[in-house]
Amino acid sequence: MSILMVQGTSSGVGKSLIVAAICRHFKRMNLKVAPFKSQNMSLNSSVSVEGGEMSRSQYIQSIACEEPPSVKMNPILLKPEIDGSQIIVLGKPYGHFSAKDYMNSKKEELFSMAIDALHSLMVTHDLVVVEGAGSPAEINLKERDIVNMRIAKYTNAPVILVADIERGGAFAQVAGTMELLEKDEKQIVKGYIFNKFMGDKSLLGDYPQELAKKYNVKFFGTMSYIKHKIPEEDSMIDWKKHGQGELKVDIIRLPHISNFDDFDPLLWNTDARFVESGKLEGDVVVIPGTKMTIEDLEWLKERELDSEIRSAVKRGAYVVGICGGYQMLGEELSDPQSQKGAKGLGLLPVKTEFRLEKITSNLIGWENLTDKKMKIEGYEIHHGISISKQRSPFAIVESVNGQKVNLEDGYMSSRIFGTYFHGLFMNFDFTQEFLNMVRRSKGLQEKQIIKSSLIEEIDKFTDLFESNVDTKEIEDLI
Repeated sequence: MSILMVQGTSSGVGKSLIVAAICRHFKRMNLKVAPFKSQNMSLNSSVSVEGGEMSRSQYIQSIACEEPPSVKMNPILLKPEIDGSQIIVLGKPYGHFSAKDYMNSKKEELFSMAIDALHSLMVTHDLVVVEGAGSPAEINLKERDIVNMRIAKYTNAPVILVADIERGGAFAQVAGTMELLEKDEKQIVKGYIFNKFMGDKSLLGDYPQELAKKYNVKFFGTMSYIKHKIPEEDSMIDWKKHGQGELKVDIIRLPHISNFDDFDPLLWNTDARFVESGKLEGDVVVIPGTKMTIEDLEWLKERELDSEIRSAVKRGAYVVGICGGYQMLGEELSDPQSQKGAKGLGLLPVKTEFRLEKITSNLIGWENLTDKKMKIEGYEIHHGISISKQRSPFAIVESVNGQKVNLEDGYMSSRIFGTYFHGLFMNFDFTQEFLNMVRRSKGLQEKQIIKSSLIEEIDKFTDLFESNVDTKEIEDLI
Protein backbone atom coordinates (compact mmCIF):
# COMPACT_ATOMS: atom_id res chain seq x y z
CA MET A 1 0.00 0.00 0.00
CA SER A 2 1.15 3.54 -0.79
CA ILE A 3 0.06 7.05 0.07
CA LEU A 4 0.45 10.41 -1.65
CA MET A 5 -0.74 13.82 -0.48
CA VAL A 6 -1.75 16.98 -2.35
CA GLN A 7 -1.75 20.28 -0.45
CA GLY A 8 -2.49 23.78 -1.67
CA THR A 9 -0.71 27.06 -1.17
CA SER A 10 -4.14 28.52 -0.36
CA SER A 11 -7.82 27.70 -0.60
CA GLY A 12 -9.26 27.52 -4.09
CA VAL A 13 -6.09 26.56 -5.95
CA GLY A 14 -7.87 23.61 -7.57
CA LYS A 15 -6.32 20.79 -5.57
CA SER A 16 -9.58 18.79 -5.50
CA LEU A 17 -9.49 18.38 -9.27
CA ILE A 18 -5.75 17.71 -9.25
CA VAL A 19 -6.41 14.91 -6.76
CA ALA A 20 -9.17 13.57 -9.02
CA ALA A 21 -6.75 13.59 -11.97
CA ILE A 22 -4.02 11.82 -9.97
CA CYS A 23 -6.55 9.24 -8.82
CA ARG A 24 -7.69 8.70 -12.40
CA HIS A 25 -4.10 8.47 -13.67
CA PHE A 26 -3.21 5.67 -11.26
CA LYS A 27 -6.56 3.95 -11.88
CA ARG A 28 -5.57 3.86 -15.55
CA MET A 29 -2.45 2.00 -14.40
CA ASN A 30 -4.79 -0.66 -12.94
CA LEU A 31 -4.11 0.27 -9.32
CA LYS A 32 -6.89 0.15 -6.74
CA VAL A 33 -7.04 3.79 -5.64
CA ALA A 34 -9.04 5.71 -3.04
CA PRO A 35 -9.26 9.43 -2.24
CA PHE A 36 -9.19 10.79 1.30
CA LYS A 37 -9.67 14.14 3.02
CA SER A 38 -9.84 14.04 6.79
CA GLN A 39 -11.91 17.21 7.10
CA ASN A 40 -13.83 19.23 4.55
CA MET A 41 -16.00 22.31 4.99
CA SER A 42 -18.79 22.52 2.43
CA LEU A 43 -22.53 22.80 1.98
CA ASN A 44 -22.22 20.74 -1.20
CA SER A 45 -22.52 17.13 -0.13
CA SER A 46 -23.47 13.70 -1.46
CA VAL A 47 -24.73 10.40 -0.09
CA SER A 48 -22.23 7.57 0.26
CA VAL A 49 -22.66 3.89 -0.46
CA GLU A 50 -23.33 3.40 3.28
CA GLY A 51 -26.15 5.95 3.14
CA GLY A 52 -24.11 8.60 5.00
CA GLU A 53 -23.26 12.18 4.11
CA MET A 54 -19.89 13.04 2.54
CA SER A 55 -18.41 16.00 0.69
CA ARG A 56 -19.08 16.38 -3.01
CA SER A 57 -15.38 16.64 -3.87
CA GLN A 58 -14.47 13.25 -2.38
CA TYR A 59 -17.55 11.78 -4.05
CA ILE A 60 -16.26 13.01 -7.42
CA GLN A 61 -12.77 11.68 -6.65
CA SER A 62 -14.27 8.27 -5.87
CA ILE A 63 -15.87 8.28 -9.32
CA ALA A 64 -12.40 8.96 -10.77
CA CYS A 65 -11.15 5.89 -8.89
CA GLU A 66 -14.17 3.80 -9.94
CA GLU A 67 -14.66 3.02 -6.26
CA PRO A 68 -17.94 3.16 -4.29
CA PRO A 69 -18.09 6.56 -2.53
CA SER A 70 -17.56 5.92 1.18
CA VAL A 71 -17.80 8.14 4.25
CA LYS A 72 -14.32 6.84 5.11
CA MET A 73 -13.02 9.00 2.25
CA ASN A 74 -14.26 12.11 4.09
CA PRO A 75 -14.73 11.17 7.75
CA ILE A 76 -15.31 14.75 8.97
CA LEU A 77 -17.61 17.17 7.15
CA LEU A 78 -18.28 20.67 8.49
CA LYS A 79 -21.53 22.25 7.28
CA PRO A 80 -21.57 25.99 8.10
CA GLU A 81 -24.54 27.41 9.99
CA ILE A 82 -25.33 30.88 11.32
CA ASP A 83 -23.39 30.52 14.59
CA GLY A 84 -20.97 27.71 13.82
CA SER A 85 -21.12 24.41 11.97
CA GLN A 86 -22.90 21.12 12.05
CA ILE A 87 -20.27 18.39 12.33
CA ILE A 88 -20.83 15.23 10.30
CA VAL A 89 -18.62 12.31 11.38
CA LEU A 90 -18.50 9.17 9.26
CA GLY A 91 -21.66 10.26 7.51
CA LYS A 92 -23.83 10.99 10.55
CA PRO A 93 -24.55 14.18 12.53
CA TYR A 94 -22.16 14.50 15.48
CA GLY A 95 -23.08 17.87 16.91
CA HIS A 96 -23.16 21.66 16.47
CA PHE A 97 -20.09 23.67 17.47
CA SER A 98 -18.77 27.18 17.21
CA ALA A 99 -15.42 27.43 15.43
CA LYS A 100 -13.61 28.09 18.72
CA ASP A 101 -15.26 25.22 20.61
CA TYR A 102 -14.58 22.83 17.75
CA MET A 103 -10.94 23.86 17.51
CA ASN A 104 -10.35 23.59 21.26
CA SER A 105 -12.37 20.59 22.35
CA LYS A 106 -12.91 18.08 19.58
CA LYS A 107 -9.90 18.08 17.28
CA GLU A 108 -7.93 15.24 18.97
CA GLU A 109 -10.92 12.93 19.18
CA LEU A 110 -11.77 13.59 15.54
CA PHE A 111 -8.16 13.25 14.40
CA SER A 112 -8.14 9.74 15.86
CA MET A 113 -11.36 8.88 14.00
CA ALA A 114 -9.91 10.28 10.77
CA ILE A 115 -6.73 8.22 11.11
CA ASP A 116 -8.78 5.06 11.68
CA ALA A 117 -10.72 5.78 8.48
CA LEU A 118 -7.51 6.43 6.56
CA HIS A 119 -5.94 3.19 7.78
CA SER A 120 -8.98 1.21 6.69
CA LEU A 121 -8.63 2.63 3.18
CA MET A 122 -4.89 1.97 3.10
CA VAL A 123 -5.24 -1.73 3.90
CA THR A 124 -7.83 -2.25 1.15
CA HIS A 125 -6.20 -0.17 -1.62
CA ASP A 126 -2.91 -0.01 -3.48
CA LEU A 127 -2.82 3.79 -3.20
CA VAL A 128 -4.62 6.46 -1.19
CA VAL A 129 -4.41 10.01 -2.53
CA VAL A 130 -4.94 12.45 0.33
CA GLU A 131 -6.16 16.02 -0.11
CA GLY A 132 -5.28 18.78 2.31
CA ALA A 133 -7.40 21.83 3.12
CA GLY A 134 -6.57 25.49 2.68
CA SER A 135 -2.85 26.01 3.27
CA PRO A 136 -0.39 24.01 5.43
CA ALA A 137 1.37 27.29 6.28
CA GLU A 138 -1.42 28.87 8.35
CA ILE A 139 0.82 29.27 11.40
CA ASN A 140 -2.07 30.44 13.59
CA LEU A 141 -3.88 27.12 13.02
CA LYS A 142 -0.99 24.65 13.01
CA GLU A 143 -1.41 23.55 16.63
CA ARG A 144 -4.89 22.29 15.81
CA ASP A 145 -4.19 20.92 12.33
CA ILE A 146 -5.79 17.58 11.52
CA VAL A 147 -5.93 17.86 7.75
CA ASN A 148 -2.58 19.03 6.34
CA MET A 149 0.96 18.38 7.61
CA ARG A 150 -0.17 16.43 10.64
CA ILE A 151 -1.70 13.81 8.35
CA ALA A 152 1.36 13.87 6.07
CA LYS A 153 3.82 13.43 8.94
CA TYR A 154 1.73 10.75 10.66
CA THR A 155 1.63 8.64 7.50
CA ASN A 156 5.01 9.75 6.06
CA ALA A 157 3.18 10.77 2.88
CA PRO A 158 5.14 12.58 0.15
CA VAL A 159 3.51 15.97 -0.47
CA ILE A 160 2.82 17.77 -3.75
CA LEU A 161 2.03 21.49 -3.48
CA VAL A 162 -0.46 23.09 -5.87
CA ALA A 163 -0.38 26.84 -6.57
CA ASP A 164 -2.98 28.80 -8.54
CA ILE A 165 -1.10 30.74 -11.21
CA GLU A 166 -4.31 32.26 -12.63
CA ARG A 167 -4.52 34.61 -9.64
CA GLY A 168 -0.95 35.83 -9.99
CA GLY A 169 1.78 35.60 -7.38
CA ALA A 170 2.24 31.85 -7.80
CA PHE A 171 6.01 31.97 -7.25
CA ALA A 172 5.43 33.85 -4.01
CA GLN A 173 2.74 31.35 -2.99
CA VAL A 174 5.22 28.48 -3.25
CA ALA A 175 8.13 30.40 -1.67
CA GLY A 176 5.97 31.73 1.18
CA THR A 177 4.59 28.28 1.94
CA MET A 178 8.04 26.70 2.02
CA GLU A 179 9.45 29.49 4.20
CA LEU A 180 6.74 29.00 6.83
CA LEU A 181 6.99 25.22 7.00
CA GLU A 182 9.01 23.54 9.71
CA LYS A 183 12.20 21.69 8.76
CA ASP A 184 10.62 18.23 8.98
CA GLU A 185 7.66 19.46 6.93
CA LYS A 186 9.89 20.83 4.18
CA GLN A 187 11.55 17.43 3.90
CA ILE A 188 8.31 15.68 2.92
CA VAL A 189 7.36 18.26 0.27
CA LYS A 190 8.61 16.64 -2.93
CA GLY A 191 7.57 19.20 -5.52
CA TYR A 192 4.94 21.57 -6.82
CA ILE A 193 2.51 22.19 -9.67
CA PHE A 194 1.31 25.46 -11.15
CA ASN A 195 -2.42 25.13 -11.84
CA LYS A 196 -4.92 26.96 -14.10
CA PHE A 197 -2.41 28.64 -16.41
CA MET A 198 -3.73 30.70 -19.33
CA GLY A 199 -1.22 31.90 -21.89
CA ASP A 200 2.21 31.07 -23.29
CA LYS A 201 4.15 28.78 -20.94
CA SER A 202 7.46 29.90 -22.46
CA LEU A 203 6.98 33.18 -20.58
CA LEU A 204 7.69 31.29 -17.35
CA GLY A 205 11.22 30.62 -18.55
CA ASP A 206 13.36 28.46 -16.27
CA TYR A 207 12.16 30.20 -13.14
CA PRO A 208 9.86 27.36 -11.96
CA GLN A 209 12.86 25.00 -12.01
CA GLU A 210 15.06 27.59 -10.30
CA LEU A 211 12.53 27.99 -7.51
CA ALA A 212 12.38 24.21 -7.14
CA LYS A 213 16.17 24.02 -6.77
CA LYS A 214 16.08 26.70 -4.08
CA TYR A 215 13.94 24.46 -1.88
CA ASN A 216 15.36 21.11 -3.02
CA VAL A 217 12.07 20.00 -4.56
CA LYS A 218 10.90 19.23 -8.09
CA PHE A 219 8.76 21.24 -10.46
CA PHE A 220 6.25 18.78 -11.86
CA GLY A 221 4.74 21.09 -14.47
CA THR A 222 2.15 23.73 -15.31
CA MET A 223 -1.45 22.61 -15.68
CA SER A 224 -3.28 24.59 -18.36
CA TYR A 225 -6.64 26.16 -17.60
CA ILE A 226 -9.55 24.16 -18.98
CA LYS A 227 -13.30 24.73 -19.03
CA HIS A 228 -15.08 21.70 -17.68
CA LYS A 229 -18.41 20.51 -16.29
CA ILE A 230 -17.08 18.94 -13.10
CA PRO A 231 -18.92 20.42 -10.08
CA GLU A 232 -16.94 23.06 -8.18
CA GLU A 233 -16.65 23.48 -4.43
CA ASP A 234 -19.20 25.97 -3.08
CA SER A 235 -16.46 28.44 -2.14
CA MET A 236 -15.39 28.72 -5.79
CA ILE A 237 -18.66 29.08 -7.69
CA ASP A 238 -19.25 32.29 -9.62
CA TRP A 239 -22.71 33.29 -8.45
CA LYS A 240 -22.89 36.03 -11.11
CA LYS A 241 -22.53 33.66 -14.03
CA HIS A 242 -25.34 33.40 -16.59
CA GLY A 243 -26.44 30.52 -18.70
CA GLN A 244 -27.63 31.00 -22.27
CA GLY A 245 -30.73 30.09 -24.22
CA GLU A 246 -34.29 31.18 -24.97
CA LEU A 247 -35.72 30.14 -21.62
CA LYS A 248 -35.09 32.29 -18.58
CA VAL A 249 -34.51 30.54 -15.26
CA ASP A 250 -34.21 32.36 -11.93
CA ILE A 251 -32.49 30.37 -9.16
CA ILE A 252 -32.91 31.97 -5.73
CA ARG A 253 -29.47 32.48 -4.20
CA LEU A 254 -30.31 31.61 -0.60
CA PRO A 255 -27.73 32.58 2.06
CA HIS A 256 -27.17 28.93 3.03
CA ILE A 257 -27.76 27.36 -0.38
CA SER A 258 -26.63 23.74 -0.53
CA ASN A 259 -25.97 21.34 -3.38
CA PHE A 260 -25.97 24.17 -5.92
CA ASP A 261 -24.60 21.82 -8.60
CA ASP A 262 -28.17 20.50 -8.82
CA PHE A 263 -28.64 23.32 -11.32
CA ASP A 264 -25.59 22.95 -13.56
CA PRO A 265 -27.69 21.43 -16.40
CA LEU A 266 -29.94 24.50 -16.30
CA LEU A 267 -26.90 26.78 -16.63
CA TRP A 268 -25.75 24.75 -19.65
CA ASN A 269 -29.13 24.83 -21.39
CA THR A 270 -31.06 27.97 -20.42
CA ASP A 271 -30.52 31.64 -19.64
CA ALA A 272 -30.23 30.72 -15.96
CA ARG A 273 -29.00 33.10 -13.27
CA PHE A 274 -28.72 33.23 -9.48
CA VAL A 275 -30.95 35.91 -7.94
CA GLU A 276 -30.73 37.52 -4.50
CA SER A 277 -33.22 40.37 -4.90
CA GLY A 278 -35.34 42.30 -7.37
CA LYS A 279 -37.87 41.24 -9.96
CA LEU A 280 -38.14 37.61 -11.00
CA GLU A 281 -38.51 37.27 -14.76
CA GLY A 282 -37.87 33.56 -15.24
CA ASP A 283 -40.01 31.13 -17.18
CA VAL A 284 -38.86 28.82 -14.39
CA VAL A 285 -38.20 29.90 -10.80
CA VAL A 286 -36.18 27.52 -8.62
CA ILE A 287 -35.91 27.52 -4.82
CA PRO A 288 -32.85 25.40 -3.95
CA GLY A 289 -31.95 23.35 -0.94
CA THR A 290 -30.52 25.09 2.12
CA LYS A 291 -28.84 24.16 5.39
CA MET A 292 -31.03 26.68 7.28
CA THR A 293 -34.53 26.43 5.84
CA ILE A 294 -36.52 28.57 8.28
CA GLU A 295 -33.88 31.30 8.45
CA ASP A 296 -33.51 31.41 4.66
CA LEU A 297 -37.28 31.50 4.25
CA GLU A 298 -37.40 34.59 6.47
CA TRP A 299 -34.56 36.12 4.41
CA LEU A 300 -36.57 35.44 1.25
CA LYS A 301 -39.61 37.20 2.74
CA GLU A 302 -37.54 40.17 3.91
CA ARG A 303 -36.43 40.72 0.33
CA GLU A 304 -40.04 40.37 -0.88
CA LEU A 305 -39.07 37.45 -3.05
CA ASP A 306 -42.11 35.61 -1.71
CA SER A 307 -44.32 38.14 -3.51
CA GLU A 308 -42.17 37.80 -6.63
CA ILE A 309 -42.61 34.01 -6.58
CA ARG A 310 -46.39 34.34 -6.26
CA SER A 311 -46.38 36.82 -9.13
CA ALA A 312 -44.38 34.34 -11.20
CA VAL A 313 -47.06 31.71 -10.55
CA LYS A 314 -49.80 34.11 -11.68
CA ARG A 315 -48.04 34.88 -14.96
CA GLY A 316 -47.65 31.15 -15.70
CA ALA A 317 -44.07 30.43 -14.72
CA TYR A 318 -43.03 27.01 -13.49
CA VAL A 319 -41.93 27.04 -9.83
CA VAL A 320 -39.64 24.29 -8.56
CA GLY A 321 -38.55 23.59 -4.99
CA ILE A 322 -35.71 21.18 -4.21
CA CYS A 323 -35.41 19.85 -0.64
CA GLY A 324 -35.50 23.00 1.55
CA GLY A 325 -37.08 24.84 -1.37
CA TYR A 326 -39.83 22.22 -1.45
CA GLN A 327 -40.40 22.73 2.27
CA MET A 328 -40.70 26.52 1.73
CA LEU A 329 -43.39 26.01 -0.92
CA GLY A 330 -45.65 24.43 1.71
CA GLU A 331 -48.01 25.96 4.24
CA GLU A 332 -46.09 25.63 7.47
CA LEU A 333 -42.63 24.71 8.83
CA SER A 334 -41.98 23.82 12.48
CA ASP A 335 -38.97 22.76 14.52
CA PRO A 336 -40.05 21.38 17.94
CA GLN A 337 -36.43 21.14 19.15
CA SER A 338 -35.61 24.83 18.67
CA GLN A 339 -39.25 25.92 18.98
CA LYS A 340 -38.83 27.81 15.71
CA GLY A 341 -41.48 27.93 13.05
CA ALA A 342 -42.60 29.84 10.00
CA LYS A 343 -45.44 30.17 7.57
CA GLY A 344 -44.47 28.78 4.18
CA LEU A 345 -45.27 30.30 0.81
CA GLY A 346 -48.58 28.43 0.78
CA LEU A 347 -48.22 27.26 -2.81
CA LEU A 348 -48.43 23.54 -1.97
CA PRO A 349 -50.70 21.85 0.66
CA VAL A 350 -47.74 20.50 2.60
CA LYS A 351 -46.55 20.87 6.20
CA THR A 352 -42.98 20.15 7.31
CA GLU A 353 -41.72 19.23 10.75
CA PHE A 354 -37.98 19.09 11.43
CA ARG A 355 -36.70 16.08 13.34
CA LEU A 356 -33.41 15.31 15.06
CA GLU A 357 -32.59 12.41 12.76
CA LYS A 358 -31.12 13.38 9.39
CA ILE A 359 -32.32 11.38 6.38
CA THR A 360 -29.54 10.59 3.90
CA SER A 361 -30.41 8.20 1.10
CA ASN A 362 -29.70 7.31 -2.51
CA LEU A 363 -32.98 7.24 -4.41
CA ILE A 364 -34.39 5.66 -7.58
CA GLY A 365 -37.94 6.33 -8.70
CA TRP A 366 -40.36 7.42 -11.40
CA GLU A 367 -41.51 10.99 -11.92
CA ASN A 368 -45.16 11.96 -12.42
CA LEU A 369 -44.66 15.44 -13.88
CA THR A 370 -44.30 14.53 -17.54
CA ASP A 371 -46.50 12.26 -19.62
CA LYS A 372 -43.51 9.96 -20.14
CA LYS A 373 -43.22 8.96 -16.44
CA MET A 374 -39.45 8.65 -16.66
CA LYS A 375 -37.06 6.91 -14.33
CA ILE A 376 -35.05 9.31 -12.14
CA GLU A 377 -32.12 8.86 -9.78
CA GLY A 378 -30.80 11.16 -7.08
CA TYR A 379 -30.23 11.49 -3.36
CA GLU A 380 -31.87 13.11 -0.34
CA ILE A 381 -30.29 14.93 2.61
CA HIS A 382 -32.74 16.55 5.03
CA HIS A 383 -34.08 16.73 8.59
CA GLY A 384 -37.64 17.71 7.73
CA ILE A 385 -40.58 15.36 7.20
CA SER A 386 -43.16 16.79 4.77
CA ILE A 387 -46.74 15.61 4.95
CA SER A 388 -49.85 16.39 2.94
CA LYS A 389 -53.44 15.23 3.42
CA GLN A 390 -53.83 15.30 -0.35
CA ARG A 391 -52.11 12.94 -2.80
CA SER A 392 -50.29 14.37 -5.78
CA PRO A 393 -46.71 13.10 -5.51
CA PHE A 394 -44.02 14.38 -7.82
CA ALA A 395 -42.43 10.93 -7.88
CA ILE A 396 -42.82 7.36 -6.71
CA VAL A 397 -39.66 6.07 -5.06
CA GLU A 398 -38.90 2.40 -5.73
CA SER A 399 -35.44 2.12 -4.13
CA VAL A 400 -33.83 3.69 -1.05
CA ASN A 401 -30.15 2.82 -0.56
CA GLY A 402 -30.68 -0.24 -2.73
CA GLN A 403 -33.70 -1.51 -0.78
CA LYS A 404 -36.98 -1.97 -2.64
CA VAL A 405 -39.73 0.37 -1.41
CA ASN A 406 -42.91 2.00 -2.65
CA LEU A 407 -42.94 5.58 -1.32
CA GLU A 408 -44.26 8.93 -2.47
CA ASP A 409 -41.91 11.89 -2.90
CA GLY A 410 -42.78 15.55 -3.11
CA TYR A 411 -45.91 17.21 -4.38
CA MET A 412 -47.02 18.85 -7.62
CA SER A 413 -49.84 21.18 -8.46
CA SER A 414 -50.27 22.61 -11.95
CA ARG A 415 -46.92 24.25 -12.77
CA ILE A 416 -45.56 24.05 -9.21
CA PHE A 417 -43.69 21.07 -7.85
CA GLY A 418 -41.42 20.22 -4.95
CA THR A 419 -39.19 17.20 -4.39
CA TYR A 420 -36.47 15.82 -2.12
CA PHE A 421 -34.56 14.52 -5.16
CA HIS A 422 -31.18 16.26 -5.24
CA GLY A 423 -29.55 15.70 -8.61
CA LEU A 424 -32.92 15.74 -10.36
CA PHE A 425 -31.72 17.75 -13.36
CA MET A 426 -28.77 15.39 -13.87
CA ASN A 427 -31.43 13.00 -15.20
CA PHE A 428 -30.99 14.41 -18.67
CA ASP A 429 -34.00 12.73 -20.32
CA PHE A 430 -36.23 14.23 -17.64
CA THR A 431 -34.58 17.64 -17.89
CA GLN A 432 -34.97 17.70 -21.66
CA GLU A 433 -38.65 16.80 -21.42
CA PHE A 434 -39.25 19.32 -18.61
CA LEU A 435 -37.58 22.17 -20.51
CA ASN A 436 -39.50 21.22 -23.63
CA MET A 437 -42.72 21.35 -21.58
CA VAL A 438 -41.79 24.94 -20.72
CA ARG A 439 -40.94 25.68 -24.37
CA ARG A 440 -44.26 24.29 -25.56
CA SER A 441 -46.10 26.46 -23.03
CA LYS A 442 -44.40 29.49 -24.62
CA GLY A 443 -44.96 28.39 -28.21
CA LEU A 444 -41.26 27.64 -28.73
CA GLN A 445 -39.78 24.77 -30.70
CA GLU A 446 -38.52 21.74 -28.77
CA LYS A 447 -34.75 21.28 -28.43
CA GLN A 448 -32.15 18.66 -27.58
CA ILE A 449 -30.23 19.65 -24.46
CA ILE A 450 -26.50 19.66 -23.75
CA LYS A 451 -25.65 16.63 -21.62
CA SER A 452 -22.54 15.75 -19.67
CA SER A 453 -21.01 12.57 -18.28
CA LEU A 454 -19.05 13.09 -15.07
CA ILE A 455 -16.55 10.32 -15.83
CA GLU A 456 -16.01 11.68 -19.36
CA GLU A 457 -15.33 15.15 -17.91
CA ILE A 458 -12.89 13.63 -15.41
CA ASP A 459 -11.17 11.75 -18.24
CA LYS A 460 -10.86 14.93 -20.28
CA PHE A 461 -9.32 16.75 -17.32
CA THR A 462 -6.98 13.81 -16.64
CA ASP A 463 -5.86 13.71 -20.28
CA LEU A 464 -4.81 17.35 -19.97
CA PHE A 465 -3.12 16.65 -16.64
CA GLU A 466 -1.09 13.80 -18.13
CA SER A 467 0.04 15.98 -21.04
CA ASN A 468 1.00 18.95 -18.84
CA VAL A 469 2.54 17.34 -15.78
CA ASP A 470 5.49 14.95 -15.41
CA THR A 471 3.47 11.97 -14.22
CA LYS A 472 6.57 9.73 -14.25
CA GLU A 473 8.11 11.89 -11.52
CA ILE A 474 4.86 11.61 -9.52
CA GLU A 475 4.77 7.83 -10.04
CA ASP A 476 8.28 7.64 -8.55
CA LEU A 477 6.96 9.17 -5.31
CA ILE A 478 5.03 6.00 -4.51
